Amino acid sequence: MPEAISGLHHVTAIASDPEENVDFYTDVLGLRLVKKTVNFDDVTTYHLYYGDGVGSPGTILTFFPFGAGQRGSVGRGQTSATAFVVPEGSLDYWQERFDDHGVEYDAVEERFDEHVLPFYDHDGQPLELVTGATDIEPWDGSDVPVEHAIRGFHGVTLLSADAEATVDVLETMGYERLEETGHRTRFAGAGDRAAFVDVLDDPEASTGMQGAGTVHHVAFRVSDDDAQMAWREELAETGLRVTPQKDRRYFRSIYFREPGGVLFEFATDGPGFDADEPLAELGSELKLPPWLEADRESIERSLPPLAAD
Repeated sequence: MPEAISGLHHVTAIASDPEENVDFYTDVLGLRLVKKTVNFDDVTTYHLYYGDGVGSPGTILTFFPFGAGQRGSVGRGQTSATAFVVPEGSLDYWQERFDDHGVEYDAVEERFDEHVLPFYDHDGQPLELVTGATDIEPWDGSDVPVEHAIRGFHGVTLLSADAEATVDVLETMGYERLEETGHRTRFAGAGDRAAFVDVLDDPEASTGMQGAGTVHHVAFRVSDDDAQMAWREELAETGLRVTPQKDRRYFRSIYFREPGGVLFEFATDGPGFDADEPLAELGSELKLPPWLEADRESIERSLPPLAAD
């Protein structure tokens, strides 16, 4: 059997306005914009990556900001929340910060002996801050005090359209069932970072609709190409339809849709976000892969300007 999946690599979501997206995730949440590139499958749209100071696997939230397109609605068959880790004692700070920035949030709740602050971004995407510990050092280039700063992902919640089948896939991936409460069952990967996946089994929930404010896919970590190809073979043998490997410049990927409706990706740890710019300059310029450089002029004309440009 291939190596067990340790946790998340990244989460990719859909947004509306790219400028508002940058403002929210850098100015409000205090994350670093680690890469500004384009959607390789639709070069008229940015692909924006946020994370810690170097874009470590397990910290990266990415967006396709499609502009004034269709608004999504979160429901069955989708990721219903993406959760970040913050240190114990930080939620009061974040509630005050959200008040200052006009961010919508819900009351703090207790879940599996953790404190959870649910909130929403500018497009209404459900997010959470969860108290805990991780090996990630936070980005220290924002005005968020380091002692309260986000330290990568805690995990994701999947509102599955077929919870039993989703669980089967997670267990094939080496995820271990930990505990459950109500409709929620928690699973953990083999690592200490971004390890948790919660599965919700709520047949009364409405079916989700993809659009701004929803997650496009969830990516899990694999160490390298060999591990990825071993997983591709393993998953295909279970009957899942897995794509060929795709070069995403900063990692390589395979994709499949698990039976509960969520698009999964397995992404390699390397080559990393310093493949085309120094760490000190991450996110400062529009970066294109070599196969798109010849079209740079037309691509730049098609993209809306960002204040950071």
